[in-house]
Amino acid sequence: VNVLLRNNGLAIPPAAVYQIGSFAFDFERRTLTLHGEEQRLSPKEAELLQLLCERQNEVLRHEEALLKIWQNDDYFTKQSMNVFVTKLRKYLAADPAFLIEIENLHGKGFILKQEAR
Repeated sequence: VNVLLRNNGLAIPPAAVYQIGSFAFDFERRTLTLHGEEQRLSPKEAELLQLLCERQNEVLRHEEALLKIWQNDDYFTKQSMNVFVTKLRKYLAADPAFLIEIENLHGKGFILKQEAR
């Protein structure tokens, strides 16, 4: 794949590693690391967290996340996404140095916010 991209003049995207508070989130490896402790994420957890990281402090619309990750935006899929958001909140709450919040804007979407404690 990389050879085909290079031959067609397309850039090879760098591995996505995001900083969330004290966490390092490696999308490719699907790991969330805090002080050397790794938490493995499911593929859907990683995709959802990546979308939130890309739009940090901005609204990630429910419909956008549902269609990109689940290819469906019905009621039951939305409930499933809410379970994944709850899991991510639990993981991110472990950071003692930062308050990391995935805020739900009713009827709109989610916002990833962080601030030092």
